Amino acid sequence: MGISELRQLGLSEDTADMEAGAVETDLVRRGTLAARDAMLARQVRRHCDADMGRILVAEGLVTKGDLLDAHVRRFRSRQVAADELAALPPIAVDAAPQVLLRHAVFPVTDRDGQPAIVTGEPEALALARAHLPEDLRQARVLIAPREVVQSHVADHFDDILTRAAQARVPVIESCRSWAQGHARRLALVTMAVIGLVALTLVFPRAMLALMMGWAVVTLAVSGVFKLLAFVARMSEGPVAPVVPPADDKTPLPRVSVLVPLFRETEVAHALVARLTQLTYPKCLLDVVLVLEEEDAMTRATLAQIDLPSWIRVVVVPDGQPRTKPRAMNYALDFCEGDIIGIFDAEDAPEADQITRVARHFQQAPPEVACLQGVLDYYNPRQNWLARCFTIEYATWFRTILPGMARLGFAIPLGGTTLYFRRDALEALGGWDAHNVTEDADLGFRLARHGFRTEMVATVTEEEANCRPWAWVKQRSRWLKGYMTTYLVHMRRPGLLYRQLGAWKFWGFQAHFVTAVSQVMLAPLLWSCWLVFFGLPHPLDPVLPRAVMAVCAGLFVVIEALNLTIYLSSVMGLKHRHLMVWVPTMHFYQPLGAIAAYKALYELVLKPFFWDKTTHGLSLDVAPPPAVKSPLDQRAQFP
Repeated sequence: MGISELRQLGLSEDTADMEAGAVETDLVRRGTLAARDAMLARQVRRHCDADMGRILVAEGLVTKGDLLDAHVRRFRSRQVAADELAALPPIAVDAAPQVLLRHAVFPVTDRDGQPAIVTGEPEALALARAHLPEDLRQARVLIAPREVVQSHVADHFDDILTRAAQARVPVIESCRSWAQGHARRLALVTMAVIGLVALTLVFPRAMLALMMGWAVVTLAVSGVFKLLAFVARMSEGPVAPVVPPADDKTPLPRVSVLVPLFRETEVAHALVARLTQLTYPKCLLDVVLVLEEEDAMTRATLAQIDLPSWIRVVVVPDGQPRTKPRAMNYALDFCEGDIIGIFDAEDAPEADQITRVARHFQQAPPEVACLQGVLDYYNPRQNWLARCFTIEYATWFRTILPGMARLGFAIPLGGTTLYFRRDALEALGGWDAHNVTEDADLGFRLARHGFRTEMVATVTEEEANCRPWAWVKQRSRWLKGYMTTYLVHMRRPGLLYRQLGAWKFWGFQAHFVTAVSQVMLAPLLWSCWLVFFGLPHPLDPVLPRAVMAVCAGLFVVIEALNLTIYLSSVMGLKHRHLMVWVPTMHFYQPLGAIAAYKALYELVLKPFFWDKTTHGLSLDVAPPPAVKSPLDQRAQFP
């Protein structure tokens, strides 16, 4: 609840409980802040884990300059500009740069030779001082804007922070070591390809039969896996949103949301407009737009937008690999929240999404370290490809993932509408900067270390990739990341087995092995149509027709199962118009095979290359984001 809502309640004005020396008291005495607004701000503070200064600025009652002036008077200090801060000699301390960034503090020697602490968060100074040496804890305080202090810390520790962003994850759980073995990997792959080609030339039908056999086996495993997830999801029923008890007075936590942007000039204005519709208290919301240093165009576009106080920009120093996870690793230390969320540039989240997530975390046990929302598309009517993509996403996020979670499997995460407990995320080292499907990788690293991911009943709409080559590029990146994730986690299968346990370990195998095998060997499975229609098949001289008929029958049964799951996933009010397009999903799959071969090529030659998705292709057809959640729970999260 914000100031505007409290005003409508007609609360009586009472300033008796205003503390002497408090920042709001100083502002009221100077006439900068109305006494009634100060009282209402204190009412807000009872429900939000935020200091008064943040509430006053977020509600637009005072400016950042007014607040800094009040802090200067409170500490009988002075305000330090960026150029003066750069001229003051730093004091070396043992505190990690990440700690200084998070608390926005920097120890310096003042102009008179005395130690001082420059801070952008005076209200949180007690927390920051706990990380400083004893002789600095009582040092004088100098005031500077938070962004100035953080920028200075980032510049001073540039090398340390840049290296940390690309190597936060332990090397045993990262693919970054592949950078040193490129020549060896290329030689091994070349030898393997030559050997495979030679065997195929010498024993063509035997090799074809072997690959066909593997395709059929993985098809059967994939079918059973989907069927189990489907049955588990359907038996659960609609998922109701978390509603706190009526007498719950637990203050809402501070939430930071990372929004990585790279060459997103087309959607920047729409993004900010969508973010402003979030109903979470703005005094608790910290949205960080993460930009690459070399992306001057997006930086210039955002510079033209009057960003609210709770949205800010963090620029990531240029470096390699230039990936989304590396950028998020760097920006993580700038965040203020205890919960870290992820949005993409084109996202349109439900207005009350963050409130639901915060309340869910408050009621969930500590081992629930991640909440995954539902991803959907706002342009499903744009063309056939967008329709099929929407059907696929509805099936994955509304049926398969919830079913996997209900069965107790570890689940791969989507790249957005993710929320983490910050302490758990930092304990795992954030994201693997070199993995181009960092979300799927992180989902299994969470499971390996005893954490759980739960699905949450909230929807974020984004843009369906509606152009064939753009779709192939995006899907090839996802598949390359899947291959990378599997190879990294299977470095020590015994350790993985002990960490996950038997159930999750075999679920991991079933998911990753079948997902990659099915797209790679899809052309072999399509040949089953020859048998189904009584036409000759290349394997007729090797395998009895009865065996081929069984393979063809299995293929048709799995296709029927897929169509059933697709139909069930789009039966809600929002997606019902897509039901007539479900039979065409069979013609959607060949794009996945093309993407798989591209992914395999890049896995060998360009494992860290980030094939960026193009956004802004449907701005003319995208509706505004919903201002409230749909009442039809099945349509929202069937």
